[in-house]
Amino acid sequence: MTGTTKTQRDEAVDGRSSRWESHRARRRTELVEATLRAIRARGAGVGMDDIASSAGTSKTVFYRHFTDRAGLYSAVAERVNRIILRDITKAVGDLSAFSGSASQRSTEPRALLGAAVDAYLSLVETDPEVYRFIVAAPLVPPSERTETIDLASTVSRAMGVQIGALIAVTLAGAGRSTEPAETWGHAVVGMVRAAGDEWLRSGAATSGTSRATLNEHLTELIWGGLSSAWPTEPATPDKE
Repeated sequence: MTGTTKTQRDEAVDGRSSRWESHRARRRTELVEATLRAIRARGAGVGMDDIASSAGTSKTVFYRHFTDRAGLYSAVAERVNRIILRDITKAVGDLSAFSGSASQRSTEPRALLGAAVDAYLSLVETDPEVYRFIVAAPLVPPSERTETIDLASTVSRAMGVQIGALIAVTLAGAGRSTEPAETWGHAVVGMVRAAGDEWLRSGAATSGTSRATLNEHLTELIWGGLSSAWPTEPATPDKE
């Protein structure tokens, strides 16, 4: 009988390792989704006991996969980041749709900015407890917080990058330097986040200001500052 070669043994070990990593990834995803369910059901201040109960397991299992509460918070934030990135990408679509000359553009940039802003406000309105959980991170006590937990911009950073990319394409189309694009992107998101936080604190839609109205107010202000960056067609001389 031919013995098992070292290569075969290594491949078997690699195969088991790959399957284990795949299992761990699936389990982490399941635990993150269970945490989101617990947040929505019990509020942003939900504790580990309720989170574990929602998942049908123990806190020990969570700590095995995420090390501590900060690790779980970071995993949930990453999941929300992906959601908001997906929604913003869906909102702004293909950047080529608003590059080039005004006659070539298939989508008005102001409308795209409004759609991106609305993608953020949608999270605030439709998932307020998850939003509060991400922004304030009540799960993580001060003693467990580290520099790797950026409570102020976990979600909004992703949106800032997307808006910055939108601005950069347009600046390039206008023949202008794209250097300020990233800064402007994050500045826009900072303003939207501040307004969104206050809107939520005031009761969101029950405050008397609808999401659509807030979106229009913000888009109008943003566009007032950025419209000069968009390429426009030169005025056509009047024909005599």
